[in-house]
Amino acid sequence: MRFRFTPDQDVFRADLQSFLKEHVSPENVNRGTDRAFSKKVAERGWIGTAWPQEYGGKGWGAVEQMIYNEEMILANAPRGYHFVAERQVGPSLIRHGTEQQKREWIPRIMNADVSFALGLSEPGAGSDLAAAATRAARDGDEYIVNGQKIWTSNAHLSDCIWLVVRTDPNAPKHRGISCLMVDLASPGITIRPLHDMTGGHHFNEVFFEDVRVPVDRRVGDENAGWYILAEHLDFERSGIERLIDLEWIFHEALAAWRQRTTRKVSDEATRSELAQLALELEIGRLLCYRVAWMQSAGRVPNAEASVAKVFGTEWSQRMMRTAFKALGLPAMASNDAGLVQTVRTAFLNSVSRTIAGGTSEVQRNIIAGRGLGLPRS
Repeated sequence: MRFRFTPDQDVFRADLQSFLKEHVSPENVNRGTDRAFSKKVAERGWIGTAWPQEYGGKGWGAVEQMIYNEEMILANAPRGYHFVAERQVGPSLIRHGTEQQKREWIPRIMNADVSFALGLSEPGAGSDLAAAATRAARDGDEYIVNGQKIWTSNAHLSDCIWLVVRTDPNAPKHRGISCLMVDLASPGITIRPLHDMTGGHHFNEVFFEDVRVPVDRRVGDENAGWYILAEHLDFERSGIERLIDLEWIFHEALAAWRQRTTRKVSDEATRSELAQLALELEIGRLLCYRVAWMQSAGRVPNAEASVAKVFGTEWSQRMMRTAFKALGLPAMASNDAGLVQTVRTAFLNSVSRTIAGGTSEVQRNIIAGRGLGLPRS
């Protein structure tokens, strides 16, 4: 079977490319969070394009959403302000929120008036989100939240946080969890930066001390948050960004290898690796579009999202190792800026890709159990 996009989808892609050529500039290309850019996207009606028309979306399919994400990534567009709210918070609200929550929050997300961070991981929980210990105790019409989140991307730049909390400490760990939307300006919240091995700052620790959150900021039933969270993570894991955001580095490394190759045996080995990576890049892209197709058919991808996540993140690590060889160790040991520095930084960042969003080991368990029907060991 030959996979093709529809004529309307091709027109949409061309329209996106024209918009991005006009609005992504050297001044904003490296700014991951740029509200002004998000506002321009919102003016075109492109935030939440796949959402139902009754909530202000265009009612387009998940394939169009994937095209939109792919072109944004390829252009290195600074879409960070609205990205999490669009990818995860909005879809979760549409599926599980009250009508009041939908009326209040969906327009704000679509207009780029609010940004979200994800308060998932904790120091003692790691990839086991069901072990979250941040406590939300009911006090009338409010919850009182105490605890800590870690590795919270862009919390210092976000307006709100989608927070996973434990509302019943006596229930089995998967059954005592709830999801809250919390204003990061609330009294009692402290955000501290975490610098990664590249020296960059997008991770944070977030501390909650007697933070009061209205009960109407809870999404879904109390203690039923795990099931919302599972879908929430599927939206994240099915993203094409873990593959496509390094595609340009792959092509640059390939061009650099072609310029420096001496036709030695070692060069032929690298040639084979580059050819394999090119093939895998297209396979990974199709795996992501398969997830989008399932979503467009009204199905919730689970094991399929994990397949896309494992394949994309492990491809990025293999690709970065080969990029080192393609550029040559002397170049990588130099103090040159530009591509060499970018490759060094991307190589270090790639280490965390098979950890963030759920480790490859966790994903393989999901694939085995929910995808292949294998028994739990």
